[in-house]
Amino acid sequence: MSHSPIPTPHINAPAGAFAETVLMPGDPLRAKFIAENYLENPELVNNLRGVQGYTGNWNGKSVSVMASGMGCPSIGIYSYELFHFYNVKNIIRIGSAGAISPELKLKDIVIGMSAYTDSGYINSFDFKGNLAPCCSYELLIKAVEAGKKLDCNVVCGPIFSSDIFYTGKNIQPELWELGILAVEMEAAALYLNAARAKKNALVICTISDSLVTGEELSGEERQVGFRNMMEMALSIA
Repeated sequence: MSHSPIPTPHINAPAGAFAETVLMPGDPLRAKFIAENYLENPELVNNLRGVQGYTGNWNGKSVSVMASGMGCPSIGIYSYELFHFYNVKNIIRIGSAGAISPELKLKDIVIGMSAYTDSGYINSFDFKGNLAPCCSYELLIKAVEAGKKLDCNVVCGPIFSSDIFYTGKNIQPELWELGILAVEMEAAALYLNAARAKKNALVICTISDSLVTGEELSGEERQVGFRNMMEMALSIA
């Protein structure tokens, strides 16, 4: 794939618009919420296709936050362009996940050490086998230390990136037998892009629903309940 000039087809921001570390929620409105509630002097640097990206300061350090959209193809595009064209070094995905482990409760935080997937995204990497890409060890260690200061349960382990939201099948038992903690839709693509770019990535998810019990957080509870995850990510940015 040939390199596109800046601005890219999907990010309408000038060179230098993004900090070395980008927090990446799926929802553009969550990116806006983080920028307005946590960052000092946030500047809107991207709003192409309504995917809002901001750069501001957190405890004296420049930090960016931009939405990824949903699914491996979407985060695959945005993380690729940030890593390769905007010289971003670290991307920390902050999002929601469904619990597969019966030991996880709503609002628990899961840090994805590796990402299993059923996504066809992995086929573009020309590896003749099965891939379960891993996070950045450097970011993982920082996140674990930050998690010790939170008043909530933080668990590290493998997660599952699914291409399908409405499966019509209960996948929980077979995945839990493999020790997979939770399911989301973006981690595998982010970790693969980071590996190829020789950059750092980490996925931190708050449990918003459970495939075991059927419980789920309301939209309002997600907004408030995700603050621990947001603050953890900012503390390691």
